[in-house]
Formats: sequence, structure tokens, C-alpha cells
Amino acid sequence: MKKLFGELARWWPLVSPPDHYAEEAEFFAQLFSQSGLSLSRSLLELGSGGGNNALHLKRAFARVTLSDLSPEMLSISHALNPECEHVLGDMRTLRLGRSFDVVFAHDAIDYMSTRRDLQQAIETAFLHCKPDGLALFVPDYVRETFAPATEHGRCDGHGRALRYLEWTYDPDESDTSYTVEYALLLREDGAPVRVEHEQHVCGLFSGAEWTEVLRIAGFQPEIVRDGYGRELFLARRRAGS
Repeated sequence: MKKLFGELARWWPLVSPPDHYAEEAEFFAQLFSQSGLSLSRSLLELGSGGGNNALHLKRAFARVTLSDLSPEMLSISHALNPECEHVLGDMRTLRLGRSFDVVFAHDAIDYMSTRRDLQQAIETAFLHCKPDGLALFVPDYVRETFAPATEHGRCDGHGRALRYLEWTYDPDESDTSYTVEYALLLREDGAPVRVEHEQHVCGLFSGAEWTEVLRIAGFQPEIVRDGYGRELFLARRRAGS
């Protein structure tokens, strides 16, 4: 378990504030609506993290179930979304024994760093998707759109504050992963500033690989481009499949 999602999880609302997700969530909701799906149905989010997407999407669904590998992140999410069901589980192996109208995986899908990981997560989505239901996968990059990047930011909270540096690069273009380095400066009232560094390895697949894996699982996929230059994968499980 990465420290950012474990012992440092209480800092997540400052690392990634919930209000930053509103515009994205509106785009996702429009995708579902334009696909002919009534939004007063059920949603399962795989890798829901701190619940920031759910905070904005839950108003469109009658029932929302949030799953994540980290109990600490689920605790953060529960504080934001107490009316939602929270389930501890790995998106590669989760089996709830029930299905949903929409299965959604935001950038947690990036942590599927091998093709086998990706296949397992997509199989989980397929098994939990109702016939004629939808799945939406939102990777930060596909191979064709990847570019090294450096970002930095700040956020101040009650009695504490942070500054961060996020450095994204691909040390080996022949494999299926890229690297993100996180450097955090954390300050709490009455305590010295401390520094945390952590390396994350994320998956990087071509659009063709994504489409192939989705089709093998049984989905009918299409690629949708959003306003951030990302390629999203919207997939339907046809009735009878």
C-alpha cells in the first residue's frame, strides 16, 4: 500500500481537493446521459479513493457503491459520502455477486501496470455490469498521448498546509508502465515541516490494447476524448453477453 493512500491518507483532501472534480464529474454524467442511460440507477466505482468523484456523481444515481483497496481512503470517502455504500476490495479481484447499471474507474485504473492487471480489472467491471449497462475507464494517459510532465501546487487547511511536486516520466518506453514521483512538504501547527517522497508506477497501454482487452472481456468499447486531452474508454455490455 502506498503511503499516500495509507498513513498519509488524511492529507488527501489537501493533495486533491474535492471541489477540483466538479467539472470532470459533470462531463462523465453527460456521457452516461447521452448514452441513453437513465441516471436514477446504480453506480459502482472501482478504486474510488477519497470519494471526490462520488461527491459530485452521487446526486445522479439512486444507489452508489464505492470500492477501494485502502481502508484509510474509504474512511476519507465515508466522511464525504456517508449515504453511499463503501466496500473494501481490490479492483482486480472484487466480486460482490451483484450488478450495476454503471461501473466507473477513474485514474485508479492507472495502477494496473501490466496487461494482466488491466485484464483482471476490466473483467471485474464486466462481471459487475448489467446487460446493456455501461462501464467508463479514465486513464490519465494512453501510449499515444503520453508526455513527460511536472506539476506543483499548494493547499492550506485548518491548522495544516502542504506543498507538492509531481514529476511524471517514462524511464523505459519498451514496457507497459511510467513513473510518477511525488514530493510533499507537510506542515502542521506546532510541528516542524516534514518531507515525504514516494514513487508510483502506473500502467501505459496503447488505445488499441485498451480496445482489445475490453472486447476480449465482452464489452463493446468506444474512445471518447475529453477537454483535458485524455482518451476515455466508454464500453457497453450488450444484452445477452
